[in-house]
Amino acid sequence: MRSADSIDVVLADPALSTRHREVAGKVLNSERLSFDDGVFLFKEGSLAYVGALANAMRERKHGDNTYFNRNFHLEPTNLCVYDCKFCSYSRLIKQRNDADAWSFSMEDMKNIVRKYDGQPVTEVHIVGGVLPQYDLPFYLEFFGWIKAHRPELHIKALTPVEYHYIFKKAKVSYEDGMRMIRDAGVDSMPGGGAEIFDPVIREQIAADKCDAEQWLRIHEIWHELGMRSNATILYGHIESFEHRVDHLERLRQLQDKTGGFQTFIPLKFRNKENQMSHVEECSTIEDLRNYAISRIYLDNFDHLKTYWPMIGRTTAQLALSFGVDDLDGTIDDTTKIYSMAGSEEQNPALSTRELVDMIRRVGRKPIERDTLYNVLQDYSDVVFEEDKEFRGYFELPVI
Repeated sequence: MRSADSIDVVLADPALSTRHREVAGKVLNSERLSFDDGVFLFKEGSLAYVGALANAMRERKHGDNTYFNRNFHLEPTNLCVYDCKFCSYSRLIKQRNDADAWSFSMEDMKNIVRKYDGQPVTEVHIVGGVLPQYDLPFYLEFFGWIKAHRPELHIKALTPVEYHYIFKKAKVSYEDGMRMIRDAGVDSMPGGGAEIFDPVIREQIAADKCDAEQWLRIHEIWHELGMRSNATILYGHIESFEHRVDHLERLRQLQDKTGGFQTFIPLKFRNKENQMSHVEECSTIEDLRNYAISRIYLDNFDHLKTYWPMIGRTTAQLALSFGVDDLDGTIDDTTKIYSMAGSEEQNPALSTRELVDMIRRVGRKPIERDTLYNVLQDYSDVVFEEDKEFRGYFELPVI
């Protein structure tokens, strides 16, 4: 069902309140929602209602285009000085001898990058734990090596949590540090480490790492350097709906100021093998509502992304009708960060053909992009080599 049809169905409901109709009118007329409007959507917006509005925004911005890229992930270590209660994949330094702990040397990391030589990947995504030996000189050398080895490979690397630590250790300012990172070859910054900005909740789940103001300031400086970044939220744990809207509001305000964010990625809390395992995970319905309301509220963000390995392929496909226009990438997760975190996908890697097929099956257009959303190829009518021998069986002859 196209967005206009679904909105007509939703708004035709005689039980719809005046407030529902007022908020819908704002969305359909491209008017900005207030904080209270956002809370109202979370508390009173049905899945059908918020889904129809989010899909209208999605199609207004992108039509049926659904973006992906060809990328691989590199996590230098899962050992960490920080003790985030929700984290399933990190291990404290005292656990360095655990069977599932790792820390790569410089040469190990270079070999992971070399493994993709000759493959049509366009991005390496680098995030990991925080350790003293992974300091500023280490990363400057590594990023410089990647650019010398494969200049066209886009480096999307490290979160403000990591930068805050390594800059403090190096005794350099955020401004000087981010300039050094850019000059070493980093092309964009991922959105991790945002979690929830509210200080009370942040203190309970991630007390010892950079706070919300520091996270936002590092992104602001990066944007001031003319660079782009992403943003995230960790939802579905002990936060309230008001906390979610506060998080979205702070991101929207910074985006008004800099315009440097390109996509927002809601990250679902998973309760497998962490210190918050007693907290029940939210439902798929709530996942989809959260995607939809994020799309509606963040009117100045161009893109909304789901990480299909964390949410599962089926839910990711559903999310394409609830505001999402990006499935991330083919993702070769070399160190199994997703499976350790309790994701739906235990072996997260897809071929381009498989990812294209996921998008086509729900009536959307698969568009390969680079990290900065330049279109590389429209796969709407591409026939893959492995499909050619079967194609004739499903097509009627031309008369």
